[in-house]
Amino acid sequence: QLQLVESGGGLVQPGGSLRLSCAASGFSLDYFAIGWFRQAPGMEREGVSCINSSGGSTKYADSAKGRFTISRDNAKKTVYLEMNSLKPEDTAIYYCAAVDVASYSGSLRAHNYNYWGQGTQVTVSS
Repeated sequence: QLQLVESGGGLVQPGGSLRLSCAASGFSLDYFAIGWFRQAPGMEREGVSCINSSGGSTKYADSAKGRFTISRDNAKKTVYLEMNSLKPEDTAIYYCAAVDVASYSGSLRAHNYNYWGQGTQVTVSS
């Protein structure tokens, strides 16, 4: 059974850093692109970043550019989201999601992704 599990969230002060991990099980990550999304209370889920199956192509939302870095290690079946210079407005539940390579279009729209993790809470506060 295909599963995604996020980890690495927590409480951090403004200006701090966190590295989120998305671990896959039940399938080979080689055939899937991965996206990171977030959802704050009362807000719609928004795309943060995505990466193709090889890791050679990435995309970032404007809110993440210059601060967040997505990467992947297919041998470890894990995708990472390095987040620096965190702001209170980055507070949200962060989800990773997968879509097979044939269906991947580089989109940051949630409906384009088929498989979702349960999320990890990120809180940025002093």
